[in-house]
Amino acid sequence: MDLNRFTGSIPPTIGNLSNLLVLSFAQNNLSGRVPDSIDDLVQLTEFYLDGNNFSVDIPQGLGQWRQLEKMNLSHNSFDGSMPSAIFNISSLSQSLDLSNNYFTGPIPMEVGNLITLGRISISNNRLTGDIPSTLGTCVLLEVLHMEGNFLTGNIPESFVKLKTIKEMDLSRNNLSGKIPEFLASLSSLQPLNLSFNDFEGPTPSSGIFGNSSRVSLKGNHRLCANTPESSLPLCPELGSKGENKSVVLKIVIPIAVSAVVILLLCIVVILLRRRKEEPALQHSSLHIQKIRYEDIAKATNGFSLVNLVGLGSFGAVYKGTLPFEDDPVAIKVFNLNQYGAPKSFVSECEALRNTRHRNLVKVITLCSTVDPTGSDFKALIFQYMHNGSLERWLHPEDHGYDNKRFLSLGERINIALDIAYALDYLHNQCATPVIHCDLKPSNVLLDLEMTAYVSDFGLARFMCTTSTAVPANSTSFANLKGSIGYIPPEYGMGGQISSKGDVYSYGVLLLEMFTGTCPTHEKFIDAMSLHKHVATNFPNGVAEILDPTMLQNDLDGNSEIIQSCVLPMLKLGLSCSMASPRDRLGMAQVSAAILDIKHEFELYSGGISVSDS
Repeated sequence: MDLNRFTGSIPPTIGNLSNLLVLSFAQNNLSGRVPDSIDDLVQLTEFYLDGNNFSVDIPQGLGQWRQLEKMNLSHNSFDGSMPSAIFNISSLSQSLDLSNNYFTGPIPMEVGNLITLGRISISNNRLTGDIPSTLGTCVLLEVLHMEGNFLTGNIPESFVKLKTIKEMDLSRNNLSGKIPEFLASLSSLQPLNLSFNDFEGPTPSSGIFGNSSRVSLKGNHRLCANTPESSLPLCPELGSKGENKSVVLKIVIPIAVSAVVILLLCIVVILLRRRKEEPALQHSSLHIQKIRYEDIAKATNGFSLVNLVGLGSFGAVYKGTLPFEDDPVAIKVFNLNQYGAPKSFVSECEALRNTRHRNLVKVITLCSTVDPTGSDFKALIFQYMHNGSLERWLHPEDHGYDNKRFLSLGERINIALDIAYALDYLHNQCATPVIHCDLKPSNVLLDLEMTAYVSDFGLARFMCTTSTAVPANSTSFANLKGSIGYIPPEYGMGGQISSKGDVYSYGVLLLEMFTGTCPTHEKFIDAMSLHKHVATNFPNGVAEILDPTMLQNDLDGNSEIIQSCVLPMLKLGLSCSMASPRDRLGMAQVSAAILDIKHEFELYSGGISVSDS
């Protein structure tokens, strides 16, 4: 009954056909629940439901079948945990296909019961956790597809037993560790795809790894090679012999000690000078000018509404021109009557004083004085961004703009990469790591070249250098405002502030960039959220949820670009916005993945390249 246009559900009376050997409802439009009566078809040798819209649970009674050799449930809408009953069908010897559904959670350990199975595909689901070591007991396995999930951990050592394996695809997961040497000894293995994971260290050089056309390793930026013939970077040298090390140490240690002493003396001198000077923000490429209240009042035409370009939690932002600046500037005036505003001013000064990155908003100077009434006055002066905020581009109608000029796919990828670079710098490259705590589209600014800059560090927190989390006694959710829709769930439960909180906000922002849907949209009620909305439609239904302007004007039905660029971006957004912090990626890994996606896009778009950020 396959390849028809049947709709509705399978009738329960199907269980009466107890002598059936082959049953196929493939490639129809059937939906609903698979009836429990199907358990009675114990003589089946082949069972096909692929290419429909079945959902809910798979009957547990299937585990009683003892003649079944082939099962295909792919391309449906089955969700929840993978039913362990299927892995108890010990007669499955030819193939099992559960791919392209919505299964979640770990792969059942019972998969090891299928010791005679030849082919298995569980790709393109939402499976998490480690690959079960019991899979290594499937010693007759020839084809293994697990790509497109959220699997973590190492490749199990038990895979060394898969002597008959011919094809293995573990790509597009979050696997890590070193690539096992034993994979090179699997002589039957032809295509091996380990791309877009987080493997590290040297790759094996023998066996299949000696032929680059049979192995795909792209997207693993911590891999290296021991031979120059590989396309991977060479591994660093393991070091010199003992006698060479001792000579080097004799030379290096005195130099290092001298350098440390000189450095300490310089630090002491600098600290003594700073005590005598008024604190001021510094910028490596701008000369800091003293600025008065009168200068700011004049630059903003008396804080005119005409000059007003934005309102925030702690003040207003004006466009203006200062006497010592030829270009317009953005002037952020703090409303010190607002609770938390003075602390926000200090936090932003500290964050900006200690950070330098091309994708962080550039501060020119500050003003901390009193106004004509004798009240405290504080303002920060930034480089003005002519293209406004990302918020304005994603939701132009909400800000009084038309949508004639939209963000192209290439611009979205570049902006996402710019933001990822900025967060990676804040989390991993600052002397004292910084947590932004309020990442959202209105806090991402765009210059004339559409380069993105992360701004508004009023809620920023400095991390302890020994931990990625701020101790609970140093800050709490009570004084962390953030923005609804972008705040990670653990903050709402009193959890510690950590870099993974910024990752969550970034993930939500990424999903918003590609769907054009705000996380606070009125349709997200009860338990529904932007993350769940995308996850429900990923990967087969993404065309229904993508930003229409991008879909109609930029993608134009190009399935290759959707497959190679859009789906990986959405998957990153989903990975970053997972409910549990430990399931989220780090920003270094995210940056590397988006850079790969950008290169893929440039190949598909005719070689038009935008320089790497």
